[in-house]
Amino acid sequence: MWRYLLSGVAVLLVGAAALFFFRAPASSKPILPAAPKASNLGDDPASENRLPDEAPSATLRTREEKRFDRYDKDHNETITRDEYLLSRRKAFAKLDGNGDGRLSFDEWVVKTSTKFATADGDRSGTLTRTEFVTTAPKRKAKKPACACKPAAGASDD
Repeated sequence: MWRYLLSGVAVLLVGAAALFFFRAPASSKPILPAAPKASNLGDDPASENRLPDEAPSATLRTREEKRFDRYDKDHNETITRDEYLLSRRKAFAKLDGNGDGRLSFDEWVVKTSTKFATADGDRSGTLTRTEFVTTAPKRKAKKPACACKPAAGASDD
């Protein structure tokens, strides 16, 4: 019986505390300090650390324009058949082991079997996830998107 009575008193106390908490007036004091005035930011025109009027922008070349430029080897704004097939010829030449201009099944099998054997580090005849990752094509490292100069006064700590 005492448990029920004490539980009822506890519920009333929690309710009263919630009532006072939610009905308390909001503080008018701002949580964040006011923004500094422009005169404190060093807007002096003679300042060496003055920011440019416009943000630097990247070139607007699309992915397809970049791809077109990779194929257009002589940069004459047209792609010939030979330019278009050049990358495929290089890949074919790597697979054509005897250089006869024909790719046989055996030549193709040699390339893929060699790749599998190289990846199979423990020589178990199967590839684990870790071994399979080594078969991924090697990608060229991307150049950084922006070659911005470090800010004046920045330290390399």
